[in-house]
Amino acid sequence: MIGFVQCECIIYDAGSLKEKRAVLQRIMSRIKQKFNVSVSEIDHHDVWQRTTIGIVAITTSKHTTERELQNALNLIDSFPEIERAITSFEWY
Repeated sequence: MIGFVQCECIIYDAGSLKEKRAVLQRIMSRIKQKFNVSVSEIDHHDVWQRTTIGIVAITTSKHTTERELQNALNLIDSFPEIERAITSFEWY
């Protein structure tokens, strides 16, 4: 089962693209280290305080895939400098 999550996020304290990318790199590297998922910034590359993150997990069951994706989203929510605004799931 392939699960894809697209989450649009706001980074309120970013004053430049460099600050935004520093926050994103810290979050994405932590997600990659802790969970069996792939993660990338997929939209709003040139906007300081907004980003869209894509997360993909592939496992043998929908339950396991959903758990991995939810764990990654919970980790994003644990960072005070970023707020998840819109989140959508897709299943293949």
